[in-house]
Amino acid sequence: MALPPSSHPYRGRLAPSPTGLLHLGHARTFAVAHQRARAAGGTLLLRIDDLDPHRSRAAFAEAAVEDLRWLGLDWDEAPCRQSERRAYYRGAWERLVLGGWVYPCQCSRRELQQLASAPHETARGASPLPDDEPVYPGTCRPRWQPGENQGAAERQAWCAAGPSGRNWRFRVPDARAIEFADGSFGPQKFIAGEAFGDFAIWRRDDVPSYQLAVVVDDAATGITEVVRGADLLLSTARQLLLYRALGLSAPGWFHCPLMLDRQGERLAKRNDALSIRALREQGYSARRVLEEAGSAPLAR
Repeated sequence: MALPPSSHPYRGRLAPSPTGLLHLGHARTFAVAHQRARAAGGTLLLRIDDLDPHRSRAAFAEAAVEDLRWLGLDWDEAPCRQSERRAYYRGAWERLVLGGWVYPCQCSRRELQQLASAPHETARGASPLPDDEPVYPGTCRPRWQPGENQGAAERQAWCAAGPSGRNWRFRVPDARAIEFADGSFGPQKFIAGEAFGDFAIWRRDDVPSYQLAVVVDDAATGITEVVRGADLLLSTARQLLLYRALGLSAPGWFHCPLMLDRQGERLAKRNDALSIRALREQGYSARRVLEEAGSAPLAR
């Protein structure tokens, strides 16, 4: 649990997504993020990751803030919302387009679901990594490589037209090893093109992807360490490629073990019985919820 060495003051963040009620797994992760920021004498931010307008709900955002406060997990600066930062994501998208890093993809969701993707690598010390994006076969990849002048005029035209109406993918460097040290699970290594392929950074319904938004936001707010669940270890490899393509400095990483229910399944927001709100209504104290969040499954 040692903190990473850094020449910069520690800056961490709590980043709930308001697509459902927070559960015990969130309590565990956010408590660790809070503990690490306070132990370092650093700053902790609150960001509401309400990027997806189709799934985010204001009521869930309000519940998340209330639950965090009830748990005693405070923060230091005024909260920000991803829904208010679209211009920054659009600017990053344009930089990636002009650099030849991303391209439009016409493949339908059905076509992608039919792909026979290879099994993902497993993070050392973690459970097999869940992932909802199959390894893309490169169907719509352009001829040019990132950084080449070939295709410059077409990329300029894409920027002028904007991202709406097409999916956009980041071109990964095939067979390149993406390595990083995780504060919880230790050294990690994923092979681009095998563990993951060209990944989405903007959807055809004009919504930026999680991968792009968190990179832009964490860099803009000077986050020095990202604390989150182990299900996002594979996303870290993707995001490191975005940091490099955008010329940004990446933070350190600390991924918390996933919390499982009695059936051995990881907790999800559909587990209403294990939501912080439900436990609170059943008479659990904040201290007990945090204690229970430190072990799984929940002992009644």
